[in-house]
Amino acid sequence: MRALLACLTALLFVLPLSAQELTFEEYQPKSSLVVPEHPVPRAKYPIIDVHSHHWRASTMGEAAVNELIAEMDALNLRALVNLSGSSGMRLRAAVDNLEGRYPNRFIHFANINFDGVDEPGWGERTAAQLEADVANGARGLKIFKNLGLTVTDSQGERIQTDDPRIEPVWEKCAELGIPVLIHTGEPSPFFEPHNRFNERWLELKQFPNRARPADQYPSWEVIMAEQHNVFRKHPNTIFINAHLGWLGNDLGRLGKLLDEMPNVYTEVGAVLAELGRQPRFARQFLIQYKDRVMFGKDSWRPEEYPYFFRVFETSDDYFEYYRRRHAFWRIYGLGLPDDVLKHLYYKNALRIIPGLDPSEYPD
Repeated sequence: MRALLACLTALLFVLPLSAQELTFEEYQPKSSLVVPEHPVPRAKYPIIDVHSHHWRASTMGEAAVNELIAEMDALNLRALVNLSGSSGMRLRAAVDNLEGRYPNRFIHFANINFDGVDEPGWGERTAAQLEADVANGARGLKIFKNLGLTVTDSQGERIQTDDPRIEPVWEKCAELGIPVLIHTGEPSPFFEPHNRFNERWLELKQFPNRARPADQYPSWEVIMAEQHNVFRKHPNTIFINAHLGWLGNDLGRLGKLLDEMPNVYTEVGAVLAELGRQPRFARQFLIQYKDRVMFGKDSWRPEEYPYFFRVFETSDDYFEYYRRRHAFWRIYGLGLPDDVLKHLYYKNALRIIPGLDPSEYPD
């Protein structure tokens, strides 16, 4: 009888079969933690977002542009850098369409094409086109992540980021006084085995093409070393290393890179979760390198900006991040001092992006 009662009692505490079969994707626990919350729907200071993409900038109608401005105003985004400015006539059309309607609210960076990189004089011709693009309103150059990963020459060989054929472009940027925002590589877990130890397991499951297996790609260290070689070889060119240089999980190493290379800046686009999970060290880092880090968001989703504001402006504990595949953990506020916020939000961008009017921003 006693054994029967024990069995019945145990059965009462067995979870329903449906709960036992939950997948990782389905498991969304609600935190029972009760702590003060301070949502920040609007940034404390005006922001220059140095990492934005508006692929239809050349063809956006007046209503769409007005709607974009209204969304920016609600968030206190003073200016957006469109890194997808293209080149030639399309760039000119984008500049006329957005900057023509709203001066000083939009900034366009040009892009280059690596087709024909083997041809004699490609570097010089590309640099000349960039100069023409700057004359047509571009205020910087954006290099996409395909360089160093998937761009190949006519022989099918991967073009390294530090390929000497590109050097005339880097030098032209120095001559023109424009920054290069460069995205190189991917988060390091993309290059690691897709197994139970990988922090980005969920993202790699949802997007298998983001994996960079060793039999198809060089290692993360090799790819990033090529980028750093470019920084060293061109000290007169200003580089903005996108996404904290994929070193948001190793801020000590990023700090050493910034110490070594005064021509390098960085930005926080798509890596907020890295900062938010290490609030004390990240706060110390952003204070120490307040002159080198800029605000960037990457994708244009207005509802996600307040997460950035809350991390940077409050000291809140343990709140959700907006994209689980980037981070299955909760994040924390850094409570940055006002002076650091100002540098992050706009002062550093004002210093290195030409054509902006500092008088439109607080001292």
